[in-house]
Order: sequence, then C-alpha cells, then structure tokens
Amino acid sequence: MITITEEIDVPSPPDRVWEVISDPSAVVSCIGGAELGASHDDGSFDGTLAIRFGGIRVKFAARISLELDEAAHEGRLTARGADGQGATRFSASATFRVVEADAPGGSRVFCDGEIKLNGKLAKLIESGAGAVVSRMTKEFTARLVETCAPPAGKPATAEAGTPAPIAAAPAPAPRPAGLFARLRAWWTGRRARRRGQQPQPAQRGENTSGEALGQGGRR
Repeated sequence: MITITEEIDVPSPPDRVWEVISDPSAVVSCIGGAELGASHDDGSFDGTLAIRFGGIRVKFAARISLELDEAAHEGRLTARGADGQGATRFSASATFRVVEADAPGGSRVFCDGEIKLNGKLAKLIESGAGAVVSRMTKEFTARLVETCAPPAGKPATAEAGTPAPIAAAPAPAPRPAGLFARLRAWWTGRRARRRGQQPQPAQRGENTSGEALGQGGRR
C-alpha cells in the first residue's frame, strides 16, 4: 500500500485555490501524464495517468468519483482501475481541504490518501513510489501555483469597502475679479453688441479690480 500525506502552500486566496482544485479538468492540467476522459450519469468520470517507475512506463486507466463540500472547502476522491495490460489493479482514496495560510492572501492545501495495488507490478511500483510521489508533488505544486495566479498585467482589484477614486472636477472658467470689474465687463459687452462690435479687452495699465475708482475719483 502507498500512503500519501502532503501539505502545499499556494500564494493565492483560498476561494481561488478551491475553484481550481475542485475542478477535475483544472487538476488534470496540473498533473503531467494525466488525461480526463468521459463523464457518466452518476457524476463519475474516466481518467488516465501515465507514470514512469525506473525504466518502466505504466499507464493506468481509472473510473473516478469526486465528492465536494463547497462550504468547508473539502473534498474526497475515490478511484478504481488497472494498467493498460490488466496485470495490475488498484484502488485509491484521498481527502483534501483548502485553508487560509498564515501569510495574508495565501492558502494551504492538505491532502491525505492511500493506494492499494494488486498484481504483477505491485511490488515494483511500491518500491519506487516514494520518489515518484515526491517528484509529482513538486510538479503539481508548481503548476497549481501558476494556475491560481492572476493573469499577467491584470490590475489588482480594490479591496471591499474601499471607495473608488473620485475624478477631480474641472476648474471653473476665470471670471473678472471684483464687483466693479464685473460690472464694467458687462457694460462694455452690452455697448459693443449695440454697435455690432466685439467687446475689446481692457488695456494694459487699467486697474480691473475697481481700486482706481477709489483713488482717482469718479469717471
């Protein structure tokens, strides 16, 4: 019998990791030599896995069932099958769960399982299982981390409750300073319209603030 106990750290939020690890097609894409087959009416599906033990490459075919607890982020997998020649049969079961890691925004995946083998290649497979499981775990971890990561160049989403930045309002058009200046501009424009002329800008040196009225007397 082969026993598997693994802990995998993934630098992505638990919801994202669960989304990937609970999807058979996504999991298969993270396992080298694995292929997903047809699905059945009872919810089970077919799958194949090619593994090299020393100088021998063995391809297993299995029927797999998956039970998921979405709320708890836990799942259970069971599988039964045999190698391509029917010389070795196996049954496997595994449980997995995703929890929040100590580091903010990270996750930890726990996986425990066992595989029972019977047949011609059972002893050969069991003798090399440790190295094979170690290699496959490293490959699976690297691909899982890559799959869970956001697409390159995608901006980070704002945290919940954080108000969106407010665009600055356009600056109002400049207005003549001072009450007397505004009255003078209005009167000049009105007089120009009566004459059919465009209003002329104030000449340089003219005090547009109206202070000249207080210093130079009435005009």
